[in-house]
Amino acid sequence: MIKYEFTAIIKKDLDKVVSTKTMFLSLLAVPLVLTVLLPTVMIVSSHFIPQEETVKYAKLLKLMPVSELGSSLTETLTRLMLNYMLPLFFLIIPIMASTIMSASSFVGEKEKQTLETLLYSPLSLKRLFQAKTAASFLLSMSVSAISFFLMLIVLETELYLTTGTFILPGTQWLLILLLLAPSLSVIAITLMVRTSAKAQSVEDAQQGAVFLILPIILLCVSQFGGIFLINSRILLGLGILCAVLAWVFLKRAAANFTYESLNALI
Repeated sequence: MIKYEFTAIIKKDLDKVVSTKTMFLSLLAVPLVLTVLLPTVMIVSSHFIPQEETVKYAKLLKLMPVSELGSSLTETLTRLMLNYMLPLFFLIIPIMASTIMSASSFVGEKEKQTLETLLYSPLSLKRLFQAKTAASFLLSMSVSAISFFLMLIVLETELYLTTGTFILPGTQWLLILLLLAPSLSVIAITLMVRTSAKAQSVEDAQQGAVFLILPIILLCVSQFGGIFLINSRILLGLGILCAVLAWVFLKRAAANFTYESLNALI
């Protein structure tokens, strides 16, 4: 019975996201723009670079890692985009997806006046917290995985049609998808739990996500500005740090998830 209730809460939260048009569109819009629309625009634009500008780009690209140099300007730009620009977007996607879900899971129960009913379920408070966080985490990882495979299919198809070649993702993608993205998702969810206790609406709770995305934006600016290029060592260090923070935040959030904190929402 308890196992069924645990699964039912996860399924209910996931179904709510899919059935709520605004939330579902919010989940789709950002990943599609970052992983499909933007790369497509850059690949197409590379074919319309004037000849005199191509020489300038070629000189600039010689400063890039040798492993990313391709047989054409389009292939080289696509390699750099795939292995140095797009990975940073996959630090934003799990944060966005998890905060949308977790904000709705906790504060949304208050808005729909279903929180008290939820507390009468057979689940203990600890298991209730685990069910809510598990739903947010599953959604976040699903959106990230689907976005990655969709991006890869579109990117490889466009590159093959324009240059007749394929490229393979770098090893940094493993660190992004298996370590950094899950860790950032857990951090976002646990911080959103604490924010939800004080928020009066889902929109108020989601505003806290801005402070989580700001460091990622600064990292993107540093990357695009040429201050430094991310590599596997940097990502591994960030991944270990975020994994430790995620574990600490998760333990603290679970400890702070009490009837007193929930009463603040009722």
